[in-house]
Amino acid sequence: MADNGDNRIAPVDHSSPQANSSGTRCQQSKKRQKVISSEIETRSRIQTLKPDSVPKFSSYTRSCTNSYLQREDRSRAKRRRTHCQRKWTYSAHDVSKYNDRVVIVSYNILGVENATKHPELYRGVSPKHLDWEYRKKLLCRELKGYQASILCFQAIDHFNDLNKILQKDGFRGLNKARAGESHDGCAIFWKNKLFTLLHEENIEFQKYGLHNNVAQFCVLKMNQDLVNADATSRSQCTASRSLVVGNIHVLYNPKRGDIKLGQMRMFLEKAYELSQEWGCIPVVLAGDLNSLPQSAMYQFLASSKLHIQRHDRRHISGQIFPSKYAEPQSLRKCLSRWTDDELVLATGSRDGSLRHPLELRSAYAGVAGSHKVRDKSREPLATSYHSLFLGTVDYIWHTLDLVPMKVLEALPLDRLRKIGGLPSKEWGSDHLAVACELAFADEDEKDRST
Repeated sequence: MADNGDNRIAPVDHSSPQANSSGTRCQQSKKRQKVISSEIETRSRIQTLKPDSVPKFSSYTRSCTNSYLQREDRSRAKRRRTHCQRKWTYSAHDVSKYNDRVVIVSYNILGVENATKHPELYRGVSPKHLDWEYRKKLLCRELKGYQASILCFQAIDHFNDLNKILQKDGFRGLNKARAGESHDGCAIFWKNKLFTLLHEENIEFQKYGLHNNVAQFCVLKMNQDLVNADATSRSQCTASRSLVVGNIHVLYNPKRGDIKLGQMRMFLEKAYELSQEWGCIPVVLAGDLNSLPQSAMYQFLASSKLHIQRHDRRHISGQIFPSKYAEPQSLRKCLSRWTDDELVLATGSRDGSLRHPLELRSAYAGVAGSHKVRDKSREPLATSYHSLFLGTVDYIWHTLDLVPMKVLEALPLDRLRKIGGLPSKEWGSDHLAVACELAFADEDEKDRST
């Protein structure tokens, strides 16, 4: 076929076999070109897809997606409820007039070293639930739900781990570790936006012959721009809100009541000294006191005095008889005698009487609660549970210029017994946190509470 300069393709004669073969090959070539072109176009579309070109979901797809999201929301809500099984109980008094408030949490979080050294306390606990990485996640999730202003930890030996996490939530913290072979200690954290640290101080009891436990103090001032002074008549009172926060982990040994009292005596004296030094400011004292609510130690805190020679040194904390919360009559008649050295450790002198200068109230005692979770003194029935103990040893105490607004209830005993021991799948320590909201009271309110 002659080339006449026309670019059009000449028609193929399908009547001959040669033409048919040529036509078939041409069609196959075109099909291959279409497939290749389609693949290139598809890849191009995938790579250059724009947001506005995304196809809309069908009503069926949208319905399935919504159902999935709703199930996820319910699942997340269930997980939140798991860590919100504890309820807040509110004061029955009129609290609307109190503006400046702080939420304080005290928590023995079970040091990793303590859990490892004492397996006899956790016979029914899964190794997974004792693992620090697992417990750390539970603890942080739980703490976030309390919306705390101030956190007081005891038995903390992984401060850096918690500090890194809590910093992201706006907390700043200080740690004081024990001396000697044990490395756990106490730590205080506070919301950096709410407070400014004015002063910090520690007590190393070992320096005074009172074992290697520690206590720590922070003087915190509520930041001026966050102080609530809605009522102009109260503006001068709310202009500067400061408080002393004390945190302690008292010796465990039930038989050494002399050391326990000596540690508490020094702790209270230092708290009072700091309160006076900074202008008679309120005091909050938190910690694991390793003493029961019906003990002589509790009586000393509540009444500001104690005749220690009326009590057996071995039972000052009441831990020996946790189920009865009292000493048998036979033991009361044959109290062990106190040596001069023991009297000096307990009282700082050879005097048999002990006093402290603070007027203290327990935060829980200031808010009435149900008999299902409280004892006769209004303290929780149990804040600690392991293989050898079920009872209350954790407290928050405050001076009369602070008023309790609400407290966090512990778990009922039947629920704890059903768990079988702490820590567990849901709780990251062998203790339960104690928590309260305290409000700054004016002088007239303080006078009425005395």
